[in-house]
Amino acid sequence: MMLPAVKWDRDRLVMIDQRKLPDEEVYVECREYNQVAEAIEKMVIRGAPAIGVAAAYGAALGLLRMKSDTGLEKEFSRILKRLEKTRPTARNLFWALERMKRTFDESRGLAFPELQRRLIKEAEAIEREDVEINRKIGFWGKSLLKDGDSVLTHCNTGDLATAGYGTALGVIRSAFQEGKRIHVYVDETRPLLQGARLTCWELDREKIPVTLITDSMAGHLMKKGEVSAVLTGADRIARNGDTANKIGTYTLAVLAKEHNLPFYIAAPTSTIDPGLSEGEQIPIEERSAEEVREFAGRCVTLPHVGVENPAFDVTPAGYISGIITEKGISRPPYAKSLERLLNKYKK
Repeated sequence: MMLPAVKWDRDRLVMIDQRKLPDEEVYVECREYNQVAEAIEKMVIRGAPAIGVAAAYGAALGLLRMKSDTGLEKEFSRILKRLEKTRPTARNLFWALERMKRTFDESRGLAFPELQRRLIKEAEAIEREDVEINRKIGFWGKSLLKDGDSVLTHCNTGDLATAGYGTALGVIRSAFQEGKRIHVYVDETRPLLQGARLTCWELDREKIPVTLITDSMAGHLMKKGEVSAVLTGADRIARNGDTANKIGTYTLAVLAKEHNLPFYIAAPTSTIDPGLSEGEQIPIEERSAEEVREFAGRCVTLPHVGVENPAFDVTPAGYISGIITEKGISRPPYAKSLERLLNKYKK
Protein backbone atom coordinates (compact mmCIF):
# COMPACT_ATOMS: atom_id res chain seq x y z
CA MET A 1 0.00 0.00 0.00
CA MET A 2 1.49 3.32 -1.05
CA LEU A 3 2.26 5.74 1.75
CA PRO A 4 0.73 9.24 1.65
CA ALA A 5 2.61 11.86 -0.37
CA VAL A 6 4.14 13.05 2.91
CA LYS A 7 4.37 11.17 6.20
CA TRP A 8 5.97 11.99 9.56
CA ASP A 9 7.87 9.02 11.04
CA ARG A 10 9.04 9.74 14.61
CA ASP A 11 11.98 12.04 13.81
CA ARG A 12 12.02 12.24 10.03
CA LEU A 13 9.83 13.15 7.09
CA VAL A 14 9.17 10.50 4.45
CA MET A 15 7.81 11.38 1.01
CA ILE A 16 7.26 9.52 -2.21
CA ASP A 17 9.55 10.75 -4.98
CA GLN A 18 7.00 12.00 -7.48
CA ARG A 19 9.66 12.45 -10.14
CA LYS A 20 9.92 8.65 -10.39
CA LEU A 21 6.22 7.88 -10.77
CA PRO A 22 4.60 5.94 -12.31
CA ASP A 23 7.63 3.78 -13.14
CA GLU A 24 9.04 3.44 -9.63
CA GLU A 25 7.66 3.84 -6.13
CA VAL A 26 10.68 5.32 -4.35
CA TYR A 27 10.64 7.05 -0.98
CA VAL A 28 12.90 9.85 0.22
CA GLU A 29 13.73 10.37 3.91
CA CYS A 30 14.43 13.89 5.15
CA ARG A 31 16.20 14.11 8.49
CA GLU A 32 16.86 17.86 8.46
CA TYR A 33 15.06 20.93 7.20
CA ASN A 34 17.50 21.61 4.35
CA GLN A 35 16.65 18.22 2.89
CA VAL A 36 12.94 19.12 3.03
CA ALA A 37 13.67 22.43 1.30
CA GLU A 38 15.63 20.69 -1.45
CA ALA A 39 12.87 18.10 -1.91
CA ILE A 40 10.35 20.91 -2.43
CA GLU A 41 12.63 22.79 -4.84
CA LYS A 42 13.43 19.69 -6.90
CA MET A 43 9.76 18.63 -6.96
CA VAL A 44 10.23 15.38 -5.10
CA ILE A 45 7.02 16.66 -3.55
CA ARG A 46 4.70 19.13 -5.29
CA GLY A 47 1.15 20.42 -5.18
CA ALA A 48 0.37 23.50 -3.10
CA PRO A 49 -1.32 21.78 -0.10
CA ALA A 50 1.35 19.04 0.04
CA ILE A 51 4.10 21.65 -0.12
CA GLY A 52 2.51 23.46 2.83
CA VAL A 53 2.40 20.26 4.89
CA ALA A 54 6.00 19.38 4.01
CA ALA A 55 7.21 22.89 4.87
CA ALA A 56 5.46 22.74 8.25
CA TYR A 57 7.25 19.50 9.05
CA GLY A 58 10.48 21.03 7.76
CA ALA A 59 10.15 23.85 10.28
CA ALA A 60 9.50 21.35 13.08
CA LEU A 61 12.43 19.21 11.92
CA GLY A 62 14.75 22.20 11.98
CA LEU A 63 13.92 22.82 15.63
CA LEU A 64 14.11 19.11 16.47
CA ARG A 65 17.71 18.92 15.25
CA MET A 66 18.84 21.74 17.55
CA LYS A 67 20.71 20.50 20.63
CA SER A 68 19.78 23.47 22.80
CA ASP A 69 17.77 26.67 22.66
CA THR A 70 20.84 28.89 22.41
CA GLY A 71 20.18 31.43 19.65
CA LEU A 72 16.76 29.90 19.13
CA GLU A 73 14.97 32.95 17.73
CA LYS A 74 17.65 33.61 15.13
CA GLU A 75 17.93 29.97 14.11
CA PHE A 76 14.18 29.46 13.71
CA SER A 77 13.99 32.61 11.59
CA ARG A 78 16.76 31.21 9.39
CA ILE A 79 14.89 27.91 9.04
CA LEU A 80 11.70 29.66 7.97
CA LYS A 81 13.49 31.88 5.46
CA ARG A 82 15.15 28.86 3.85
CA LEU A 83 11.82 27.08 3.44
CA GLU A 84 10.11 30.24 2.15
CA LYS A 85 12.57 30.45 -0.75
CA THR A 86 11.66 27.06 -2.18
CA ARG A 87 8.52 27.79 -4.27
CA PRO A 88 7.44 31.44 -4.42
CA THR A 89 3.98 31.03 -6.00
CA ALA A 90 2.27 28.47 -3.73
CA ARG A 91 0.35 30.38 -1.04
CA ASN A 92 -0.09 27.26 1.12
CA LEU A 93 3.66 27.17 1.72
CA PHE A 94 3.65 30.62 3.32
CA TRP A 95 0.34 30.01 5.10
CA ALA A 96 1.73 26.88 6.77
CA LEU A 97 4.98 28.58 7.78
CA GLU A 98 3.05 31.55 9.20
CA ARG A 99 1.07 29.10 11.28
CA MET A 100 4.26 27.40 12.51
CA LYS A 101 5.73 30.80 13.40
CA ARG A 102 2.58 31.67 15.36
CA THR A 103 2.81 28.38 17.29
CA PHE A 104 6.49 29.06 17.99
CA ASP A 105 5.74 32.53 19.34
CA GLU A 106 2.84 31.32 21.48
CA SER A 107 4.94 28.47 22.95
CA ARG A 108 8.16 30.41 23.46
CA GLY A 109 7.90 30.34 27.27
CA LEU A 110 7.85 26.53 27.41
CA ALA A 111 10.82 24.29 28.07
CA PHE A 112 12.74 23.55 24.87
CA PRO A 113 11.72 19.87 24.56
CA GLU A 114 8.06 20.85 24.95
CA LEU A 115 8.47 23.62 22.36
CA GLN A 116 9.84 21.05 19.93
CA ARG A 117 6.86 18.76 20.60
CA ARG A 118 4.42 21.64 20.07
CA LEU A 119 5.87 22.36 16.63
CA ILE A 120 5.56 18.71 15.62
CA LYS A 121 1.96 18.61 16.87
CA GLU A 122 1.11 21.73 14.86
CA ALA A 123 2.56 20.22 11.68
CA GLU A 124 0.57 17.04 12.34
CA ALA A 125 -2.57 19.15 12.77
CA ILE A 126 -1.95 20.90 9.44
CA GLU A 127 -1.60 17.51 7.75
CA ARG A 128 -4.70 16.05 9.42
CA GLU A 129 -6.81 19.11 8.69
CA ASP A 130 -5.81 19.12 5.02
CA VAL A 131 -7.35 15.69 4.46
CA GLU A 132 -10.62 16.78 6.08
CA ILE A 133 -10.61 20.04 4.13
CA ASN A 134 -10.20 18.16 0.87
CA ARG A 135 -13.10 15.87 1.68
CA LYS A 136 -15.27 18.93 2.28
CA ILE A 137 -14.15 20.41 -1.04
CA GLY A 138 -15.26 17.15 -2.64
CA PHE A 139 -18.60 17.33 -0.84
CA TRP A 140 -19.37 20.83 -2.10
CA GLY A 141 -17.95 20.33 -5.57
CA LYS A 142 -19.63 17.06 -6.53
CA SER A 143 -22.95 18.88 -7.00
CA LEU A 144 -21.41 20.70 -9.98
CA LEU A 145 -20.79 17.48 -11.90
CA LYS A 146 -23.65 15.59 -13.54
CA ASP A 147 -24.02 11.93 -14.34
CA GLY A 148 -22.33 11.32 -17.69
CA ASP A 149 -20.08 14.39 -17.60
CA SER A 150 -16.65 14.43 -19.21
CA VAL A 151 -14.37 16.63 -17.13
CA LEU A 152 -11.10 18.12 -18.37
CA THR A 153 -8.40 18.65 -15.74
CA HIS A 154 -4.85 19.97 -15.79
CA CYS A 155 -1.73 19.01 -13.81
CA ASN A 156 -2.23 16.89 -10.67
CA THR A 157 -4.56 17.66 -7.76
CA GLY A 158 -5.10 14.31 -6.06
CA ASP A 159 -3.58 12.38 -3.17
CA LEU A 160 -0.09 13.21 -4.40
CA ALA A 161 -0.69 16.98 -4.38
CA THR A 162 -2.19 17.07 -0.89
CA ALA A 163 -2.05 15.30 2.44
CA GLY A 164 -4.78 13.05 1.05
CA TYR A 165 -7.96 12.82 -1.06
CA GLY A 166 -7.20 15.77 -3.34
CA THR A 167 -8.79 19.07 -4.37
CA ALA A 168 -9.99 19.01 -8.01
CA LEU A 169 -9.48 15.25 -8.15
CA GLY A 170 -11.23 15.05 -4.78
CA VAL A 171 -14.30 16.62 -6.40
CA ILE A 172 -14.15 14.08 -9.23
CA ARG A 173 -13.62 11.25 -6.77
CA SER A 174 -16.60 12.36 -4.65
CA ALA A 175 -18.89 12.52 -7.69
CA PHE A 176 -17.71 9.12 -8.89
CA GLN A 177 -18.16 7.51 -5.47
CA GLU A 178 -21.70 8.90 -5.41
CA GLY A 179 -22.43 6.78 -8.46
CA LYS A 180 -22.12 9.40 -11.18
CA ARG A 181 -20.58 8.16 -14.41
CA ILE A 182 -17.69 10.57 -14.81
CA HIS A 183 -15.07 10.46 -17.54
CA VAL A 184 -11.88 12.49 -17.15
CA TYR A 185 -9.71 14.01 -19.87
CA VAL A 186 -6.24 14.66 -18.48
CA ASP A 187 -3.81 17.15 -20.03
CA GLU A 188 -0.29 15.72 -20.13
CA THR A 189 0.85 19.04 -18.53
CA ARG A 190 4.17 19.94 -20.05
CA PRO A 191 7.01 20.24 -19.34
CA LEU A 192 7.08 17.82 -16.37
CA LEU A 193 4.04 15.74 -17.38
CA GLN A 194 2.30 15.74 -14.01
CA GLY A 195 -0.97 14.91 -15.74
CA ALA A 196 0.41 12.01 -17.76
CA ARG A 197 2.57 10.59 -14.99
CA LEU A 198 0.58 11.31 -11.84
CA THR A 199 -3.08 12.12 -12.53
CA CYS A 200 -3.62 9.22 -14.93
CA TRP A 201 -1.95 6.91 -12.41
CA GLU A 202 -4.19 8.10 -9.57
CA LEU A 203 -7.40 7.90 -11.59
CA ASP A 204 -6.52 4.44 -12.87
CA ARG A 205 -5.98 3.23 -9.31
CA GLU A 206 -9.46 4.57 -8.46
CA LYS A 207 -10.97 2.85 -11.54
CA ILE A 208 -12.22 6.23 -12.80
CA PRO A 209 -12.37 6.28 -16.63
CA VAL A 210 -9.54 8.45 -17.94
CA THR A 211 -8.20 9.57 -21.31
CA LEU A 212 -4.82 11.28 -21.68
CA ILE A 213 -4.51 14.15 -24.17
CA THR A 214 -1.73 16.53 -25.15
CA ASP A 215 -2.05 20.07 -23.81
CA SER A 216 -2.80 21.33 -27.33
CA MET A 217 -5.84 19.06 -27.87
CA ALA A 218 -8.22 20.74 -25.41
CA GLY A 219 -9.77 23.22 -27.84
CA HIS A 220 -10.37 20.51 -30.43
CA LEU A 221 -12.24 18.34 -27.91
CA MET A 222 -14.30 21.29 -26.69
CA LYS A 223 -15.28 22.19 -30.25
CA LYS A 224 -16.42 18.59 -30.82
CA GLY A 225 -18.61 18.77 -27.71
CA GLU A 226 -16.67 16.11 -25.81
CA VAL A 227 -15.95 18.23 -22.71
CA SER A 228 -18.67 19.11 -20.16
CA ALA A 229 -16.59 21.18 -17.74
CA VAL A 230 -13.02 22.14 -16.84
CA LEU A 231 -11.86 21.63 -13.26
CA THR A 232 -8.42 22.51 -11.90
CA GLY A 233 -6.68 23.28 -8.63
CA ALA A 234 -4.91 26.50 -7.63
CA ASP A 235 -1.63 27.62 -6.11
CA ARG A 236 -2.64 31.12 -5.10
CA ILE A 237 -5.88 33.10 -5.31
CA ALA A 238 -6.06 36.89 -5.01
CA ARG A 239 -8.90 38.61 -3.17
CA ASN A 240 -10.66 39.42 -6.45
CA GLY A 241 -10.63 35.76 -7.56
CA ASP A 242 -7.70 35.94 -10.00
CA THR A 243 -6.04 32.55 -9.72
CA ALA A 244 -2.52 31.25 -10.30
CA ASN A 245 -2.24 27.62 -11.30
CA LYS A 246 0.00 25.38 -13.39
CA ILE A 247 1.08 26.96 -16.66
CA GLY A 248 -1.54 26.28 -19.33
CA THR A 249 -4.54 26.80 -17.04
CA TYR A 250 -5.24 30.28 -18.42
CA THR A 251 -5.39 28.83 -21.93
CA LEU A 252 -8.01 26.30 -20.80
CA ALA A 253 -10.06 29.03 -19.16
CA VAL A 254 -10.12 31.11 -22.36
CA LEU A 255 -11.08 28.05 -24.41
CA ALA A 256 -13.81 27.11 -21.94
CA LYS A 257 -15.32 30.60 -22.15
CA GLU A 258 -15.22 30.53 -25.94
CA HIS A 259 -17.11 27.21 -25.93
CA ASN A 260 -19.58 28.21 -23.17
CA LEU A 261 -18.24 25.61 -20.74
CA PRO A 262 -17.99 26.08 -16.97
CA PHE A 263 -14.48 26.52 -15.61
CA TYR A 264 -14.09 25.66 -11.92
CA ILE A 265 -11.26 26.03 -9.41
CA ALA A 266 -11.02 23.71 -6.39
CA ALA A 267 -8.77 24.85 -3.55
CA PRO A 268 -8.71 25.25 0.24
CA THR A 269 -9.25 28.72 1.68
CA SER A 270 -5.59 28.67 2.76
CA THR A 271 -4.79 29.18 -0.95
CA ILE A 272 -6.48 32.60 -0.86
CA ASP A 273 -3.94 35.34 -0.25
CA PRO A 274 -5.62 38.20 1.64
CA GLY A 275 -2.59 40.39 1.03
CA LEU A 276 -3.06 40.49 -2.75
CA SER A 277 -5.90 42.42 -4.34
CA GLU A 278 -5.39 41.08 -7.88
CA GLY A 279 -3.57 38.41 -9.85
CA GLU A 280 -0.92 40.73 -11.27
CA GLN A 281 0.60 40.82 -7.79
CA ILE A 282 1.09 37.04 -7.62
CA PRO A 283 4.79 36.09 -7.88
CA ILE A 284 5.35 33.60 -10.70
CA GLU A 285 8.11 31.03 -10.31
CA GLU A 286 10.51 30.69 -13.23
CA ARG A 287 12.05 27.22 -13.40
CA SER A 288 15.15 25.91 -15.17
CA ALA A 289 15.52 25.89 -18.95
CA GLU A 290 16.52 22.21 -18.86
CA GLU A 291 12.96 21.22 -17.95
CA VAL A 292 11.88 22.44 -21.40
CA ARG A 293 15.01 21.67 -23.43
CA GLU A 294 15.21 18.08 -22.24
CA PHE A 295 12.93 15.07 -22.24
CA ALA A 296 13.86 12.02 -20.14
CA GLY A 297 17.34 13.48 -19.74
CA ARG A 298 17.92 13.98 -23.47
CA CYS A 299 18.13 17.37 -25.14
CA VAL A 300 15.38 17.63 -27.78
CA THR A 301 16.29 21.04 -29.21
CA LEU A 302 19.37 23.16 -29.81
CA PRO A 303 21.24 23.24 -26.49
CA HIS A 304 21.81 27.00 -26.76
CA VAL A 305 18.26 28.04 -27.69
CA GLY A 306 16.60 30.49 -25.33
CA VAL A 307 13.87 29.15 -23.05
CA GLU A 308 11.09 30.65 -20.95
CA ASN A 309 9.75 28.33 -18.29
CA PRO A 310 7.21 29.98 -15.95
CA ALA A 311 5.72 27.27 -13.75
CA PHE A 312 2.37 29.06 -13.42
CA ASP A 313 0.04 31.47 -15.16
CA VAL A 314 -2.80 33.62 -13.81
CA THR A 315 -6.41 33.16 -14.86
CA PRO A 316 -8.47 36.36 -14.46
CA ALA A 317 -11.54 35.99 -12.28
CA GLY A 318 -13.83 36.77 -15.21
CA TYR A 319 -13.08 33.37 -16.71
CA ILE A 320 -13.87 31.41 -13.53
CA SER A 321 -17.40 30.04 -13.05
CA GLY A 322 -16.92 29.08 -9.42
CA ILE A 323 -14.27 28.55 -6.74
CA ILE A 324 -14.89 25.43 -4.67
CA THR A 325 -13.53 25.56 -1.11
CA GLU A 326 -14.08 23.57 2.06
CA LYS A 327 -16.48 26.29 3.20
CA GLY A 328 -18.66 26.33 0.11
CA ILE A 329 -18.67 27.51 -3.50
CA SER A 330 -17.91 31.14 -4.30
CA ARG A 331 -19.40 32.78 -7.37
CA PRO A 332 -18.70 36.10 -9.10
CA PRO A 333 -18.14 38.81 -8.05
CA TYR A 334 -15.35 37.17 -6.05
CA ALA A 335 -14.20 40.29 -4.22
CA LYS A 336 -17.49 40.09 -2.33
CA SER A 337 -18.20 36.34 -2.28
CA LEU A 338 -14.73 35.25 -1.12
CA GLU A 339 -14.70 37.87 1.64
CA ARG A 340 -18.20 36.91 2.72
CA LEU A 341 -17.32 33.22 2.73
CA LEU A 342 -14.17 33.73 4.80
CA ASN A 343 -15.81 36.09 7.29
CA LYS A 344 -18.90 33.91 7.73
CA TYR A 345 -16.86 30.97 8.90
CA LYS A 346 -14.08 32.84 10.66
CA LYS A 347 -13.23 31.24 14.01
